[in-house]
Amino acid sequence: MAFLGSVVRRVASAVRPPLPPLCRTSARSYSSEPTKEKSVPYKKTLKQEGGAASGPTKPLPRSADVVVIGGGSLGCQTVYHLAKMGMTNVVLLERDRLTAGTTWHTAGLLWQLRPSDVEVELLGHTRNVVSKDLEEETGLHTGWIQNGGLFIASNKQRLDEYKRLMSLGKVYGIESHVLSPAETKDVYPLMNVDDLYGTLYVPTDGTMDPAGTCTTLTRAASARGATVIENCPVTGIQVRTDDLGMKKVKAVETAHGTIETPCVVNCAGVWATKLGDMAGVKVPLVAMHHAYVVTERIEGIQNMPNVRDHDASVYLRLQGDALSVGGYEPNPIFWNDVSDKFAFSLFDLDWDVFMTHIEGAINRVPVLEQTGIKSTVCGPESFTADHKPLMGEAPEVRGFFLGCGFNSAGMMLGGGCGKELAHWVIHGRPEKDMYGYDISRNMRKDPFHQVLTEQGCIFQERHGWERPGWFNKDGPAPLKDYDYYGCYDVKKNVNYKYNELLGKEYTFDFPPHHNVIKSECLSCRHDVAVFNMSYFGKFYLTGPDAKKAADWLFTADVNKKPGSTVYTCMLNKRGGAEADLTVSRLEPGASILPLAPESNGDAYYLAIGGGVAEHNWNHIKTVLHDQGFRCQLTDHSEDMGMISIQGPKSREVLQEVLDADLSNEAFPFSTHKVVNAAGHQVRAMRLSFVGELGWELHIPKDACLPVYNAVMAAGAKHGIINSGYRAIDSLSIEKGYRHWHADLRPDDTPLEAGLAFTCKLKSSIPFQGRDILEKQKEEGLKRRIVCFTIDEKVPMFGLEAVFRNGIPVGHLRRSDYGFFIDKTIGYGYIRNPTGGVVSADFIKSGEFTLEKMGVTYKAKAHLKSPFDPENKRVKGIYA
Repeated sequence: MAFLGSVVRRVASAVRPPLPPLCRTSARSYSSEPTKEKSVPYKKTLKQEGGAASGPTKPLPRSADVVVIGGGSLGCQTVYHLAKMGMTNVVLLERDRLTAGTTWHTAGLLWQLRPSDVEVELLGHTRNVVSKDLEEETGLHTGWIQNGGLFIASNKQRLDEYKRLMSLGKVYGIESHVLSPAETKDVYPLMNVDDLYGTLYVPTDGTMDPAGTCTTLTRAASARGATVIENCPVTGIQVRTDDLGMKKVKAVETAHGTIETPCVVNCAGVWATKLGDMAGVKVPLVAMHHAYVVTERIEGIQNMPNVRDHDASVYLRLQGDALSVGGYEPNPIFWNDVSDKFAFSLFDLDWDVFMTHIEGAINRVPVLEQTGIKSTVCGPESFTADHKPLMGEAPEVRGFFLGCGFNSAGMMLGGGCGKELAHWVIHGRPEKDMYGYDISRNMRKDPFHQVLTEQGCIFQERHGWERPGWFNKDGPAPLKDYDYYGCYDVKKNVNYKYNELLGKEYTFDFPPHHNVIKSECLSCRHDVAVFNMSYFGKFYLTGPDAKKAADWLFTADVNKKPGSTVYTCMLNKRGGAEADLTVSRLEPGASILPLAPESNGDAYYLAIGGGVAEHNWNHIKTVLHDQGFRCQLTDHSEDMGMISIQGPKSREVLQEVLDADLSNEAFPFSTHKVVNAAGHQVRAMRLSFVGELGWELHIPKDACLPVYNAVMAAGAKHGIINSGYRAIDSLSIEKGYRHWHADLRPDDTPLEAGLAFTCKLKSSIPFQGRDILEKQKEEGLKRRIVCFTIDEKVPMFGLEAVFRNGIPVGHLRRSDYGFFIDKTIGYGYIRNPTGGVVSADFIKSGEFTLEKMGVTYKAKAHLKSPFDPENKRVKGIYA
């Protein structure tokens, strides 16, 4: 018998032997052939005794409204929900037996809390289906076990994430508890908690049985009129082209007959790419080996919750009186030659690859070191580049839908996604915002990506978007194919200009392109610059209670006349800033999406920094739920691009492009209008995030490039240039504008952050967190943000210590170089060492120094921004 501890020691100490057949390398990945079966931790599987049958289990119909292909979790859930929604002329085709590909050996874990409200709803629906709905409908038990779940936090950041999940869970009625290490030990006595910050415990998490679930789903679907046919591989998809040149699904071919249908749903998992090829549809997923091991009996493990340690990338699934131990390795084995004959089969386990999980598991549950291994389970699983599933109608062929690429989450997301996919098929769109899963999504590029790349853009990544960082003056730096860090026999990229430029960012000195950023900043200060800000979140708040919701959500009074735009904060119940954003009040009227929603009452447009858009979305949804507001919050972030034209000459440039009077009288600061630009409607907002005269243009996606080109053409004679977010970082800190999650966080109140002007405290309008701010205002600030500058030309990045009269009083949250004032600037929160109020006199009377890497620099404290403290430039007043 092998023991987990001995496996670790053996693999760690051994000289790596020649690779066995399983691991022989190919041009890009490892591959293997199916090997002998091994036991999986289920009492029942759906494999047919005596081998596969010779033909379909039922006759094929001539036609169907929908043909679902693949009898795993997603296929079974989709056909069940289609039938439940009233579509009975539905066929499910499975090439072997139900669950034969990946689903039969899946771990079946269900964690209800994820950092997405949509995913929480999807998971909640799956849980309802497997724990309640199916049993009520069929009288059959699906095999659901509610043994609870523990998320492990081995650092503060992880614990903070779990606290967010706990709050989100309250909106959906999901019981959860953030536990201390000691409390965790009470729940899971065998766990090592010495290195833990805490855990998130969800008592109603649990485990699904794949065979029981899929059998019950198809039985319920069949009872409603659906037809489930096993042992019937699909051999082709017929596609026709209509009179308008649109490709559409026509029929599904098998060796046993053809089914005419206008709609196919590809739920084939690892085999989805091959099925897509039959219809000319690209399915961007890859097949990989995914493994776990099953231990021998462990005394005291019975009834313990499942465990997920995200930082160690390990999960521990309760299996009666044993554990299944699995995870996600950094060097997975790819399966290139996906076999159509692979059914109820497994691969040999590569211990060199899997060892990292054993180490993490033994650290978490030390008794595992002396526990035997009963069996290994290594089977195929499909993964996508952004770790999100592929769903929705393929852009290449109408009527060809996808429900695949679930990254080992097909069981737990199956119910929710099956329902959304069924609704998508029947109604043309899902009920929920499924953009993150939509096959037509573009999660990494905005409409300006290509044109900016051609102009030398070096990108940063924020919130899944690539946004401009800075522009290389030596011209384009072409992107090369990903090199997998030189693994899998892929040659590592050399002489890679783009990578070299990125690598030079990693310095505690000024980077080599410091002067490039300077040029971008000063062009904005003296002339005009264009910033691509398309990654911003763009939400609409509408509904009967929209005004009440806006009053409660936002610290500022946003209920001014339509056409106004207000900078505001959103607070938590402790008065901390959950967000800063702009809110524009809209005219009621018909829909002209994406520029305006349909509304016969109060409606608001919210523009939010894209890096925190999801956080803001969840916060708003939580508040709306808690307060019972009848509102709709809709997301149009992906439907619009956004460019910001800033600088003293911005009015001259835009006056040639927009069909509106841009004078101060006709278009004042903090207002917005829908105008025409280069023949396209856009929403123009007179705002600035850099402290200059300027406008933002919020542009429908299809109009982005024509409008951008018109702006650049009009600005050529004024010296217009592209600028990136490195310039924005510098320009904004120079003006004293906050960056959320840097110098404005959920534990900072607007009063402490110097944003009292955003709070409607002089009115009687209640808003969330107001009581905390009123108390803080009455008692005085015990901490507040202060701007510091130093004369030495040295870079600072944040976290530098702040001393007052030689005594430490805080640290910098954020720092950058201000090129217009030619000084390093830092913002930090300081306290009075005596515990008293941090008053203006306390700041003025002190001598401040900043310490960086043991070196002390004399600093000047500022109560106002050292750049344009009277705010003249944003009003268009230039001396």
